[in-house]
Amino acid sequence: MTIDANSVEEYLSKLPEERKLAVTRLRETVHKNLPKGFKECINYKMIGYVVPHSIYPGGYHCDPKLPLPFINIASQKNFVALYHSGIYADQKLYDWFVNEYPKYVKTKLDMGKSCIRFKKVENIPYELIAELCQKMTTTDWINLYEQNIKK
Repeated sequence: MTIDANSVEEYLSKLPEERKLAVTRLRETVHKNLPKGFKECINYKMIGYVVPHSIYPGGYHCDPKLPLPFINIASQKNFVALYHSGIYADQKLYDWFVNEYPKYVKTKLDMGKSCIRFKKVENIPYELIAELCQKMTTTDWINLYEQNIKK
């Protein structure tokens, strides 16, 4: 399920009621806990947090006109998703998250390379997501991106 929106507010207004509260709370959690420098926007038809061109002029290697993506939040067909590029690029961060998750949620972690899927919105571990967001600054992300991802 993709949502066509030009602003975060428009994105949220188009969510089904059963998802709106969870996505709004997830957005607030990310927004309050990300270090300074990341910018909120609509990115790939999702709520995005990016490193703006003013900080990283080179932009995203797939399309340099786009800012460097870091986190996205989306309401998909069967789940709410948090995409965190740092987890994809940093094995230590990935391992930390996987080890911490069961301390917050009793159900099995449903995760891809950077996508954390929450099929039941009542199982979103907001405190853990807050801690995850605090672990990487824009400088940390740029360095990791250049070292591990950008070709």
